[in-house]
Amino acid sequence: MVRRPVPLSRRQVLALIPVSSALAATPAASVTSVSQAGMQAMAQQPESETVSVALDWYPNANHAGLYLAQERGYYAEEGLAPEFYTPSDPTTVLQTVGAGRDDFGISYQTDILLARAAGVPVVSVLALVQAPLQGIMVLADSGITRPRDLVGKTVGYPGIPSQEAFLATMLEDDGATMDDVDLVNIDFNLVPGLISGQVDASLGAFWTHEPILAEQEGYPTNVLKVDDWGVPRYYELVIAASEETISERSELVARFLHATRRGYEDAIADPAAAIAALRAASPDLDVAVEEAGIALLIPVWIAGDTPFGTQSAERWDDYAAWMAERGLIPADLDVAAAWRGDRAPAVATPIP
Repeated sequence: MVRRPVPLSRRQVLALIPVSSALAATPAASVTSVSQAGMQAMAQQPESETVSVALDWYPNANHAGLYLAQERGYYAEEGLAPEFYTPSDPTTVLQTVGAGRDDFGISYQTDILLARAAGVPVVSVLALVQAPLQGIMVLADSGITRPRDLVGKTVGYPGIPSQEAFLATMLEDDGATMDDVDLVNIDFNLVPGLISGQVDASLGAFWTHEPILAEQEGYPTNVLKVDDWGVPRYYELVIAASEETISERSELVARFLHATRRGYEDAIADPAAAIAALRAASPDLDVAVEEAGIALLIPVWIAGDTPFGTQSAERWDDYAAWMAERGLIPADLDVAAAWRGDRAPAVATPIP
């Protein structure tokens, strides 16, 4: 994270900018490469419809299926030409999607619910990750193995209220409270803050990314996963569309998600090809980090026998109830309107 020049996402940002705020201009799409097969597929199709897709962060292993689908011509077969880009301010993804400035956006279940509570008409149409990726990262030799071991310690975090709620829940689940720790805003310096000794633990780390960076620096870590300590399971990353896009351009949504599912199912079966496609689209990619990351991600892209992209009412309701209990969203929020489970057609060919 610290080596990248692109702006960082807040990951689970709770302080969502009000709908009335001015929308950031959509930057030009990232340059992506297309394989020979993809070029042939596009040549055989009529002129493709351009689709703007805002990413939550710089291209990384979590996006590998998107780029593999593009390289293999799956979007072209659907008559689509997606333009993936990282916004100059990734915190505006749900605003630009809700306002129709972007057709789709990569975001988070937490932020979808926050956006709905703020009146932003966005809907999750596919779950990219079936489980939380967030946790509390500690050095492996710290002696910290559970939340109550943080009593008397300094915990760094990016200043995001949802992560405060994660920490409070984890501590309470293990017999401690927020009063027992010193919480410090270190922005997104989660790895530097930990390995420098500025903090004893970094809250908000993705166990599929930051620990890999720390290991590269010679600092093995452990992660206390939020869903192991009282936080309900939720979908970390989701694909969002606006209510208007879903109602008035339903065929576009179906075509985009069908190609996307094909890309991710191919990535699950052939992660090396997925990382190669990702690298072709983002030449400065740290391949070693993303290879390690995709190996960790594949099991949570599908979570056992769960078909890729699946969403369930139980998962949405349980997590929304926890958010309401923590005062993050109103208790009467219409959770059912925040997601659609019928917008991701199954891929005909199952994963081997």
